[in-house]
Amino acid sequence: MQPTKTSPGWIKPVLAAVVIAAAGFGGYLSLNKHQAAPEVTFLSIKGDKISPESLRGKVVMVNFWATSCTTCVGEMPKMVDTYNKFKGQGLEFVAVAMSYDPPNYVLNYAETRQLPFKVALDTDGSAAKAYGNVAMTPTTFVIGKDGKILKRYLGEPDFPALHKLLEESLHG
Repeated sequence: MQPTKTSPGWIKPVLAAVVIAAAGFGGYLSLNKHQAAPEVTFLSIKGDKISPESLRGKVVMVNFWATSCTTCVGEMPKMVDTYNKFKGQGLEFVAVAMSYDPPNYVLNYAETRQLPFKVALDTDGSAAKAYGNVAMTPTTFVIGKDGKILKRYLGEPDFPALHKLLEESLHG
């Protein structure tokens, strides 16, 4: 019988560190690789369908919000200003009300605030699910002309940075 050789004590921790680093780097790469936006057809409060085809080739903001969300209500005037500033350059905007938001509240809010962009209802939660199980509001996605998600904002966006991203995306 031959004696078994044991590896030095430092091999296992070093191997573990290499595996962890590789996994971390892989996670980093996957986070920085722009994913395609989900193929979701939204239903507007006016009963119109907003299809992925109708948004293709445009820079699009998809904002998940709720009338009961104080941050959402607080940022909405800035969202309106952002849309008004960039709509002439080709920006599309879909404000998607969460499934728990009563449709009559959403309709009332959109009408009384005269929201200038498309407002959609996600009554069954399928849009929020398709966008990565959105639970926190507001959550805003900026989608490039190529249909890939450029940025996801949790909470109120940094508006100067958002405007810079929109400028680059609309004219790049």
